Amino acid sequence: MLACLGLIFMTQWLLLVAQMCIDWQCTDLEMPEPPIRNLTLNPWKMELSWIGSTNFTEYKCSVAADNEKAIIKAEDMTCIFDGNLMFPLHNGANFSVTAVNINSTYSSICTCIPRGIKESAIENFSCVIYDVSLMNCTWQAGRNAPGDTQYFLYWKNSRGDYETECELYIKDENGRHMGCRFQNVMIKYKTAYFMVNGSSNVSQIRFYDKYIELYTIEKLMPPSNVTVNCDKKQNDCIIQWQRPQISHSDKDRCFKYEVKITYKGNSAEEVVHTFTKEIERSHILQSYSTGKKYLVKIRASGHDCYVNNAWGEWSAAVEFGNEDVFSSSIWILSVVAVAIFLVFFFTVLFCKRTHYWKTAFPPVPKPKNPFTGQHDINPELMECKMQSITSENEQILVAELVK
Repeated sequence: MLACLGLIFMTQWLLLVAQMCIDWQCTDLEMPEPPIRNLTLNPWKMELSWIGSTNFTEYKCSVAADNEKAIIKAEDMTCIFDGNLMFPLHNGANFSVTAVNINSTYSSICTCIPRGIKESAIENFSCVIYDVSLMNCTWQAGRNAPGDTQYFLYWKNSRGDYETECELYIKDENGRHMGCRFQNVMIKYKTAYFMVNGSSNVSQIRFYDKYIELYTIEKLMPPSNVTVNCDKKQNDCIIQWQRPQISHSDKDRCFKYEVKITYKGNSAEEVVHTFTKEIERSHILQSYSTGKKYLVKIRASGHDCYVNNAWGEWSAAVEFGNEDVFSSSIWILSVVAVAIFLVFFFTVLFCKRTHYWKTAFPPVPKPKNPFTGQHDINPELMECKMQSITSENEQILVAELVK
């Protein structure tokens, strides 16, 4: 069973190597017995191996790619380019092995040449790790890639892991793979290797590869369990929190924190106090105003460890402090009084301008003067009679005017 699994993985590796390089061209192949024979490259491990002559006691290896070059010393006919010495190969690379003895040196150079048309490989490749163990990788199709091009992502989390293909691709409207979602991602090793190759019925597609330090693409979770305990007698508050959860470190010294305190209710988020704390997970806020309410939120970044030094997400705001009820009540009553006055003022103004005021409040008519318009009456000829009319409840005097 183990032999079958090993054969399967070896077959996959050979297929991937065949897709990555169009040729592995080496010098001095025509020599009958060259001092360095069977020089081969394992691109997933960036490992060179060969068969050497016993006449040479020391070997050195070098790699040149993307204007970068590295030289290391060989051990047991093997060179492993590790850490910062691992270079991507999608633009081609030159590998060399130099054998040294007392009297002479010998070098064998091999070139890895990518296959496929130019600018058919993917572009703008990027990945992000979030929510501790989830990872998304995205890319764009090559500008010269044919319309039927399909891309496939392989990655290797650590040197000891096998290469695995993406299990959940992100597709565009045409079904082309434009990204990948990963679950249960663990940052086991400092650097991971990603390779995206393509296939088309029209032409050969170039591969793309990249080394990524996984901790640098991790988006840190917010600090958890943020609590605030205030002491009115001491006039201070103790703010405490727990470090954000990550998959590869449980040390407090790996984090620093930014704490932001603002007044509650301010639309402009007026900052009362902001500061950073290294390693510590608590802070004492002294001389705070007891008549106001505050909001505090915290975020974290890496510090002196393999933790992303970019600031992570803010925690949910935690409220503390006591707002002055008396002052707030006065403020509310003042606002209500002003509002009532304004409503009354504009109502009166509206009624006067639209003549609704006269309709609602008509003027009281004056009493009519009975002597107005009686200029031809002679006072001497006027006789006034008074009649008294008596009833059960009242007596009415009636005045009659007689010519």
